[in-house]
Amino acid sequence: MSASARRPDAVQNRTRIVEAARAALAESDQVHLNEIAKRAGVGQGTLYRNFPNREALLAEVYRRDVEELVTAAPALLAEHEPVEALRHWLDRVIDYAEIKHGVLAALEPAAWQALVAHSHNPIEDALAVLLDAGKAAGSLRTDVDAHGVLQLIACLGRLDRAAWDARARPLMNVILDGLRRRDAPVRETGR
Repeated sequence: MSASARRPDAVQNRTRIVEAARAALAESDQVHLNEIAKRAGVGQGTLYRNFPNREALLAEVYRRDVEELVTAAPALLAEHEPVEALRHWLDRVIDYAEIKHGVLAALEPAAWQALVAHSHNPIEDALAVLLDAGKAAGSLRTDVDAHGVLQLIACLGRLDRAAWDARARPLMNVILDGLRRRDAPVRETGR
């Protein structure tokens, strides 16, 4: 079998490994490579061919989550009015932050600081797109910017893992409600 014929399998293996690592991080900060290989249905050799160490795997999980978060902003705006698009995006931020917490807890400080520094601007830019659309539509306040909103969201990172599920989404809703223009009509979304 030629290398090009195996390539789709190799891509699938890599994707399964990253998804298994992401699932493991959602459950615990303790990530063991042998458990990830089992979850992904691959051998240790396949895992190490794709990711030479745990740090490389966790960095890939983080990078993919950031990429998905950033690309979601314009897609959500294409499907929803700006406030609803922002709400959906903030829901994704909650999921992203949970995985980010696991990645940062599992990496050495120098490694996670580089990851966070690399992802900050794209995330801020994606949020700015959503905020600008809401401002243009007259549904969001004009006196806030993406940088300030990210600072508010970062405060959620202080929640411990045990409180995350119960507190993160309600607090994110408080942030969203604070972003709405006071004179704009509030549309019920069933939430």
